[in-house]
Amino acid sequence: MSVLPNHLVATSLSSSTSTFFAQNSFDVVRTQVVSVSLKKVGVCKCVVTSPTDQTAYKTQVSRNENIAKLQAGYLFPEIGRRKAAHMLKHPDAQVISLGIGDTTEPIPEVITSAMAKRALALSTVEGYSGYGAEQGEKQLRARLSTTFYANLGIEEDDIFVSDGAKSDISRLQVLFGSNVTMAVQDPSYPAYVDSSVIMGQTGQFQKDVEKFAKIEYMKCTPENDFFPELSKVSRTDIIFFCSPNNPTGSAASREQLIQLVKFAKDNGSIIIYDSAYAMYVSGDTPKSIFEIPGAKEVAIETASFSKYAGFTGVRLGWTVVPKELKYSDGFPVAKDFNRIVCTGFNGASNIAQAGGLACLSPEGLEAMHEVVGFYKENTQIIVDTFTSLGFKVYGGKHAPYVWVHFPGQSSWDVFSEILEKTHVVTTPGSGFGPAGEGFVRVSAFGHRDNVLEACRRFKELYK
Repeated sequence: MSVLPNHLVATSLSSSTSTFFAQNSFDVVRTQVVSVSLKKVGVCKCVVTSPTDQTAYKTQVSRNENIAKLQAGYLFPEIGRRKAAHMLKHPDAQVISLGIGDTTEPIPEVITSAMAKRALALSTVEGYSGYGAEQGEKQLRARLSTTFYANLGIEEDDIFVSDGAKSDISRLQVLFGSNVTMAVQDPSYPAYVDSSVIMGQTGQFQKDVEKFAKIEYMKCTPENDFFPELSKVSRTDIIFFCSPNNPTGSAASREQLIQLVKFAKDNGSIIIYDSAYAMYVSGDTPKSIFEIPGAKEVAIETASFSKYAGFTGVRLGWTVVPKELKYSDGFPVAKDFNRIVCTGFNGASNIAQAGGLACLSPEGLEAMHEVVGFYKENTQIIVDTFTSLGFKVYGGKHAPYVWVHFPGQSSWDVFSEILEKTHVVTTPGSGFGPAGEGFVRVSAFGHRDNVLEACRRFKELYK
């Protein structure tokens, strides 16, 4: 900044144009020229400086070095960013999203009416309620126990109601801390690895193998029927296992889960079993890890209403921590998880829990099965389309995901080609882990007309 001198100046002002010089009497208007001498003043000259010359304030707090290890944005926001860029480039295109696993069909009215009734009751003295039990309402926990875990020995006080399985995954990471070792299916839901990195359980990202150090990646591919060769898996404290699997759509058989529980027992490990898609399972394939004898001693199960009732926005799930599960010193894991929940969570929304109760009524269960059936029909349409085009297709039977193989091609390149040429959003398999390279996940969550149109475009592209 610099200050420049100025000369004495005089100016003429008209009293008729300024109330400042107006006379006390308003009935006479006349022009009067007034000469005003101004003092010598300084003029401030503003000079623009480049951002590099400016010194921004910084705290003395260091960035979390673990978050700094993460290689890129979380997978699904990155897909959203690329979708948005594509829509800017092609503003007139009808973009169809079969990428992120977000439900599209309306929540059944038997469920929404229960939530509406609970919401309206909050405006009355009799119906108002504030903070509830952090673990969830007793009636809902009891209904979850009898609906999903009948004859499996899971009681209502083993169940913690939450705002969704994804949130509980992070709470479980906090529960176990930074000094545990971790194993994950490869490919698998990205939240397992990313939360492990943030907690400080891993080393740096190794670009040559596309893996984080100190995580045991359990390869799951068509060659091993999407179940890891446990004899080649190193011992870890925690094993993340999702069945039916996201993204491959494969579901572990009873025999495979018996092997997994035995492996955990032999190694003194704890399984975190993600059963978010259990209602899509048919036949004798287990819906819960607790169908396997001995699992209560080595497993935790997370679950959610998101993909059954369309609760991706409502947010309601639950986690089962059996009282039989104990640390090496004999202390119950459930007691520590209860402390985590009570410290960092005030309980799921009472309105959402009213919806959960409605989901578990006879009418609600029937409605949820109809929703699941609709998405499974979508899945079959997608499977049939890619099969007819000569692709190797996996999943789709027990899950709303179709895992399509594009041998010798980059997953992101295939994703980009499909988006550019068909205006359909999918998900690159490599985003779920290195074993997902060469695959693309196609979600069955979509309106029927959109799924049919997307499949028509796939046929046009790959005919």
